[in-house]
Amino acid sequence: MAIAKTTEFTQQEQDLAAFAKVLSHPARIAIMKVLANENGCICGRIVEILPLAQATVSQHLKELKNAGLIKGTIEGPKSCYCINWEAMESFMKDFNGMFSALQLQKEKSCC
Repeated sequence: MAIAKTTEFTQQEQDLAAFAKVLSHPARIAIMKVLANENGCICGRIVEILPLAQATVSQHLKELKNAGLIKGTIEGPKSCYCINWEAMESFMKDFNGMFSALQLQKEKSCC
């Protein structure tokens, strides 16, 4: 039986991988774009814009919220979501740092 080796990686590497995994679905990227354009959004509006069922949108919103990328409130039948800009800026900073470090290594590339 295989054993997960995630503990062999730094917390930052694990966090970046989790962030990338959450954004690895095109529907979630589309939802983030809608939220950025709307500057806050009621779930029903997302369903109107995207070619997805309400249940599907809700599941993707749940994943984005669990990852901390969006914030939301539920008031009766309406849910209002917006981007958690603090979390986004933190992940963008970490990703940019990683890519910058990789870029510095390109001169050492053997291929």
